Amino acid sequence: MTAPIQPPTLPVVWRPRRARTVPRAMAVVVNIATIGLAAALPGSWMLSDRLMMIALGVLIGAGLLFLTRPKIVGEEHRLIVVNIVRTRVLDWAEIVHISMREGEPWPTLDLADGSTLAAMGIQSSDGDHALRQLTELRAAVTAKGEAGEPDGA
Repeated sequence: MTAPIQPPTLPVVWRPRRARTVPRAMAVVVNIATIGLAAALPGSWMLSDRLMMIALGVLIGAGLLFLTRPKIVGEEHRLIVVNIVRTRVLDWAEIVHISMREGEPWPTLDLADGSTLAAMGIQSSDGDHALRQLTELRAAVTAKGEAGEPDGA
């Protein structure tokens, strides 16, 4: 039998690995490619055309870097879930349950108000790293005041 998991020391940040590495590498490749393409264009292309091509590469790269936002931050009195577009701040007691079924890309937080929240800061594509992070998050939720099941009426 394994020993119970100790909650992590707060504050702690859980972040995916691959979901950060791949978009960063792609952003670099896109920028290098657009700069190279702008330099290799025929002389009939104007400077403004070349600069706009580079600007397009920078915009695509920025969009790719936007995909690296997801994280989960555990602080003493709250949990901050940062997904690609939205950020949600929760009290620890708002979290009823954390589930991540096999094949799901990230865990789902079941909240006391009956809603759910995707927590993209832990991604199943990270394998054992994701499992370790999920176990730590569950231990932190249990230690910091997991909410009970909502009363069904």
